Order: sequence, then C-alpha cells, then structure tokens
Amino acid sequence: MVVSRRGASSRAPRVSSQRSEPARILVGDCVNEMAKLPAGSVDLIFADPPYNLQLQGDLKRPDDSRVDAVDDDWDKFSSFAAYDEFTREWLTACRRVLKPTGTLWVIGSYHNIFRVGATLQDLGFWILNDVVWRKTNPMPNFRGRRFTNAHETLIWAAREAGAKGYTFNYEALKAGNEDVQMRSDWTFPLCTGEERLKGADGKKLHPTQKPEALLARVILAASRPDDLVLDPFSGTGTTGAVAARLGRRFIGIERDAGYAKAAEKRIAMVEPVPSPSIAPFMTAREAPRVAFSVLIERGLVSAGAKLVDAKKKHKALVRADGAVSLGDQVGSIHKMGAMAQGLDACNGWTFWHIETSKGLTLIDDLRAIVRSEMIPG
Repeated sequence: MVVSRRGASSRAPRVSSQRSEPARILVGDCVNEMAKLPAGSVDLIFADPPYNLQLQGDLKRPDDSRVDAVDDDWDKFSSFAAYDEFTREWLTACRRVLKPTGTLWVIGSYHNIFRVGATLQDLGFWILNDVVWRKTNPMPNFRGRRFTNAHETLIWAAREAGAKGYTFNYEALKAGNEDVQMRSDWTFPLCTGEERLKGADGKKLHPTQKPEALLARVILAASRPDDLVLDPFSGTGTTGAVAARLGRRFIGIERDAGYAKAAEKRIAMVEPVPSPSIAPFMTAREAPRVAFSVLIERGLVSAGAKLVDAKKKHKALVRADGAVSLGDQVGSIHKMGAMAQGLDACNGWTFWHIETSKGLTLIDDLRAIVRSEMIPG
C-alpha cells in the first residue's frame, strides 16, 4: 500500500476562499441517494451512523429526573442481524462511490463500532487506524454500575488493501502538534454552548451532534482543498459546515427533512477561511528536485562566488560545473559541507549561505525560488 504522506501534493489545485460549488444536502435514504452518485467520485467519507444504543426504558439521574438520551426511531433496530444488514448496505454503497485513493471514517460507541469494523473488513476495506475520541466532559454513569463512557472510537479505512496514494497530511498534522507525530488518541469536549444547535423550544436540535473540532481534524488529516467530502448521515450538518469552512466540496445525505433544513441554513452561514490558511504546503519529499548547478545556470549563484556557513567559519568556492571546492578538495555542496564540519554527512542546502544584496542568504532559499516556478498553478 502506498500512502501520500503530505502537507499536500504539489499537484493539488490552487484554492481560493470562494467555494467551487455549493454544498448539497440530499434528503432521503442514504443507500438510495448514494446509488445516484457517480462511482469513484468521492475523496473522503465521514459517517456517523445510528449506534443502536438499545436503551431499555427511560434513563434517570440520581434525583429521578429524566436524561435527554437518544431514543429516536432512527436509532432503533429489531435485532443485531437487522443492524448488521443495514451496516452492510450503507458501507457497500460508500465503497462504490469512493475513489480508489479515497478513505472512509466511521465513528461509533461500544454498542456498534465492533460490528461496523467487522463488516468493513468483510467488504474489503483496509483499516488504517482506530482513533479514540476522549471526551473531556462525558455524561456520567448515573447508575454507578459501569465505568463512565468517556470515549468514542473512529475507524479510518482505505477502500481496499492495495490502495495507492490515499491522502494523509502527516507533515501538516505534525507541524501543528509541536513537531510531534499526531497520536491516535484525541481529546475534545462534547458539543456544547453556542455550537450546539437548538430548536424553537430551546432544547438541543439533534441528540448526537459532534463537535466541529473533531471533524476539522478528520478533514484536515485526510483530504485536500477542493476535495469532495460525503456524509451519508448528515444530521444537522457539522461535517458540511467544517468542509465548507476548510475549502472542501460537500454532499450530505439526511432522511429527516427538519435536520436537512437546519444543515442547509447552517452551512449557508459559513465563511470559508482565507486561502493562505488552507493552502497546501509542499514537503521536502514531494518537492521537485533541483540540482545546485541549476542555481548557477539561473544566475542566482555565480561561478567563483564564495559559500560560507552561518558563522562564516568555513568558506567554499563555487565552480562553474556545480561542484564546490574546499581547499584542494572538490565535491558536492553536501560532501564539502560534511568535510568542513568533520562529519560523515551534511545537508549542504541548509549549511551553506551566500552573500546577497539582502545579506547572508541560505542557498536553500534560492532553491525555493526555482521550485516555486516549477509548480503548476
């Protein structure tokens, strides 16, 4: 399996703060609506299906007050077999519309996530990670007979075991995490306060609305600007709102017309973030190769110029052929950089500098100028 570990590809489209097309909310059954979408057209799917909580009667607090739990008809199934059939149907539909390079995220609790995971594998999906969403403010276990359910689980899966080129913005996530690799345990609070949508009666509009911060991490991790994001259980449009804010296209499917209307209104009010805030950045691994000799050919460095280290302790002479000389030794910028320091290896691009009209300039900055002109846009 080949993964695209990127801030984003140099081939990714340039983005603007204007959406290329409006987000769409399709009202109806998700399996039927996905059947109308072109095969292999979706870059990223986030699914928050019914959990099949199997609540038996009202849930009460110690003071005998009723907890506003999930008791809607859409979360009720006659048996595990019925739930498994439902899961297989919607996952099969997702797999058809997903691009070969696309990935799927599905979230659930202990009530359903293991059954969903088994079905994913049965259908040929390849599980990449399970991610734990640890809630900072979970609902307590009022009966005191179990641990507090303080987390939910997300499964991230590629369409198939041999998937190539799926998007994982590894370097971007790492850069935003103090240069530490992002872990698979994420801590976010439940959706509360102004973010929680309310009905005319002042009560929460949807019982399982997810926090936007959670969706933002999913979308930023596994998609690029202008990618198409699909949510087959759109609810009140959290995925769509975040996708619109982050410059992604969006299709949501929701069978409850009331939820769909609220989602459309919510998404319409979203202001996309400025282009520079979501513009892809190129990793060193993906950047076009530029030889040091190209800088000489372009006139950014002159033959006969002197290269120095940051402290001007070492000096090397630039040759017309792109090599550099250090004393009576001749070699690449890397080899001569290592020799100057008495090391086995050196990245010459980040070691050598040259005097310019703006002062001491890293030759890697000059290479960046050449690379910027090589990127289509």
